[in-house]
Amino acid sequence: MQWLIGYLIGINLLALFLMAHDKSQARNRGRRVPERTLFLTAAVGGAIGAIAAMRIWRHKTKHVSFVVGMPAVLIVQAIIGIWLVGR
Repeated sequence: MQWLIGYLIGINLLALFLMAHDKSQARNRGRRVPERTLFLTAAVGGAIGAIAAMRIWRHKTKHVSFVVGMPAVLIVQAIIGIWLVGR
């Protein structure tokens, strides 16, 4: 169980960092992080970090795919987590 908590903390910090880096690159007209990478990071457990970054840095908040997609990913992860704990 400790490894799972460590993994979730790490992947959420990574998602937070990637979103912050992408926002910085967008401001500086630098090389951006692909949206697919941002979604993949959220899908493998970093949805909370991605949503937090969207709120903190107001990043990707005009993209419907992110505004709807990130919470949807989080809901699916919560359902799976609840199902696994209840087994």
